[in-house]
Amino acid sequence: MADIFTKEKRSKIMSRIRGRDTKLEVSFRKALWHAGLRGWRNHYGPHRIDVAFVGKKIAIFLDGCFWHGCPIHYRKPKTGKRYWIPKIRGNKKRDKKTTTALETEGWRVVRIWEHDLRNSDEAIRQVNRIRRLFKGIR
Repeated sequence: MADIFTKEKRSKIMSRIRGRDTKLEVSFRKALWHAGLRGWRNHYGPHRIDVAFVGKKIAIFLDGCFWHGCPIHYRKPKTGKRYWIPKIRGNKKRDKKTTTALETEGWRVVRIWEHDLRNSDEAIRQVNRIRRLFKGIR
């Protein structure tokens, strides 16, 4: 089935999708702040860590369910399969490579799915998960 939008309209829609400081990222950073966790850096280093506690070497990535191929919520697109399927596959491959590289450098990597932050209770659970990491570091 062909796209229901013209090429120009689809291009305009796609150009509005943000790569950084998304609603998900901003709300998660606010939750960290309200929990008293300070001192993070946004989009840190060559791996563009979403939230990095550099001194503690904790890297937090907030993965969108569509963009990163969530095993629960990802559905193959009905249009543009020749583009989207390799794109998502490439994102997943890059995520694994990034995680491995950071762990090799001594970082603790936390990947949080978008669906784990959709409500405030889940966001608090994820923040507490991060807080527990700090206790395990000397």
